[in-house]
Order: sequence, then C-alpha cells, then structure tokens
Amino acid sequence: MKKILVLIVMISSLAMAKPYTKEDRIYDMNEMAQAMNIIQSGFFYNNYDTVEAGVSKLADAIVRVKPPLEEVEEKDAMNRYMNKKIQMSNKIVKKINQKSLTILQRFKAGDPAQAVQAYTKIMGQCMKCHREMRNW
Repeated sequence: MKKILVLIVMISSLAMAKPYTKEDRIYDMNEMAQAMNIIQSGFFYNNYDTVEAGVSKLADAIVRVKPPLEEVEEKDAMNRYMNKKIQMSNKIVKKINQKSLTILQRFKAGDPAQAVQAYTKIMGQCMKCHREMRNW
C-alpha cells in the first residue's frame, strides 16, 4: 500500500512539474539582482545580517537557475556542441555559490576588502554569462 502511495505521489509530482522557461529565468535574474543589491547595502552599512540576508537570497535564486527548455532541447547537435550553454551555466552557478560563501566568511572574519573582492568576482560571473550567452 505504501509503495503504491509513493508511486502515485511521484507520478503526480512529475506530471505537475513544468519546464524552466525564459520567463522563469528572467524572474530568477531579477531575484539575483535584488540579492546583489542587498549584499551591497550590507557592505555600505557594515551590517553582517544584511549581507547574510543577501547571500541567502542569492543562494535561493541561483539554485533555480538552469538553461531554459529550448536550450536543453536544441535539435542541432553542432549548435549544442559549439554553444555549450548548459555546461557554462552549471559552471557559473557553481562559482557564484562558492564566492557567495566566501563573502560571508570574509565579512564575518572582519575582512570586508576580501568580501567585496568576492562580490566583484560574482559580478564578473554575471557579466560573463550575459556577454557570452546572452549576446550583450
């Protein structure tokens, strides 16, 4: 009985799952921009709680970021190979996660200069994505 119930729950959750779209990505990018603003405010006011709130919001947003359905289902194998958008997206997400943890560690340790440097590296990752993948 338990197995059947678990199976029904799994199937219904898969059926309700919707694909990640460009609109979802835009929403997540706006969330990330707001999180970066919160972190920056925490730097300006020398407030660890504000920095922590911004890093938490950034971590929540970055977890959801992934290539939209049209990039995942690219039919042309040569385009998939040449663009490598999925691999690049995953690498950028990983680097942003690492640097956001560095921000918290450095700021808490009383080294705001290193925290700001990690923040700048996150901004660099954002610009790298927009420049190379979004054709800015």
